[in-house]
Amino acid sequence: MIIKEEIYLRRVIVHIMDINAGMAVLSDKETEYGSDLAEFLKEHIARVDSGDECKECEFYRDQSEIYQMLSEYQDDDFVSVSKEIASRLYDILSANVDIPSADFFVVRFGSREREYLALLKMNYKESYTHRTLAGEDGNSNEIFMYRALLPSLSQRVTEAAIIDLEDFSVRLVEKKYEVNGEKTNYFSYLFLKCAARMSHKTKLALVARAVESVQNEAFDEERQYEEHMRAKSIINETLAEQGSFAVEEIAQKIFEETPTLIDSFEERMEKYDMVKETVHPQSEKTIRKYEKQCLVTDTGIEIKIPMEQYRDPGSVEFITNEDGTVSVYIKNIGHLTAKF
Repeated sequence: MIIKEEIYLRRVIVHIMDINAGMAVLSDKETEYGSDLAEFLKEHIARVDSGDECKECEFYRDQSEIYQMLSEYQDDDFVSVSKEIASRLYDILSANVDIPSADFFVVRFGSREREYLALLKMNYKESYTHRTLAGEDGNSNEIFMYRALLPSLSQRVTEAAIIDLEDFSVRLVEKKYEVNGEKTNYFSYLFLKCAARMSHKTKLALVARAVESVQNEAFDEERQYEEHMRAKSIINETLAEQGSFAVEEIAQKIFEETPTLIDSFEERMEKYDMVKETVHPQSEKTIRKYEKQCLVTDTGIEIKIPMEQYRDPGSVEFITNEDGTVSVYIKNIGHLTAKF
């Protein structure tokens, strides 16, 4: 993982990819950067690399023009290579109106004795700002919509790549946009021309979806919620203890009492070639949904139970009544707080 404090910027350049301008505005000189811009770029590079949306990729080396350029790259060619890369990206943007305009940063940097190239497509944001107009009667302050703001430090870049200049491995984040009438991961497929593996966020979602699907088919409604809660608790506990899990091992734990369902689960995983995969999310945001049991009754009541309380029989109990209804017994409440 690339850590922000261990990033050493070597060279920076920015090219303007504004479709409304009718052409790419390519810089002929490197961008001067002070501490503020350096902090901005380092933060976004680290966020791209550490996020669970990040995918590991490999270039199609016989097809990728980007790989061909970088395989022959010399630092003296930084500006010219960055302009060629930006031109190829702009050609894709100009041919597909759904892909947003952006400022395109190309950054050479080092970290932990490795050298990298970061390609950061900073999609424009819209927001209001002010301006002062001077007139014959004095100054006039106005508010207007500015349509070319860059993402803030707290926002994640949705399209970017970090390329290791030694082994040419790629880590990227991307978003699908419509290309020829079909939603496409154009950043990896058309621009970089690389094969992208699933992100850990996607892997975790697929495991959870497959477990839920198998349990819905195997159990009646009365038991489904119990099995769903038990599976969610097992995933949460395993991630808390190990930080990751092997798909085969988590299946053994979840279906320990019903081993005949493992085959059905693995059939679903085989569709994504995930039976032998390991899921290793790093972001707290990704695993936050597994920290609570979230229940919704048929009458619209929502209950959120922290996993520690769910696993403690002295805190909460689920009682199946004789008429088939379910009662949730919350125990030992010291005080209640109403939130607006």
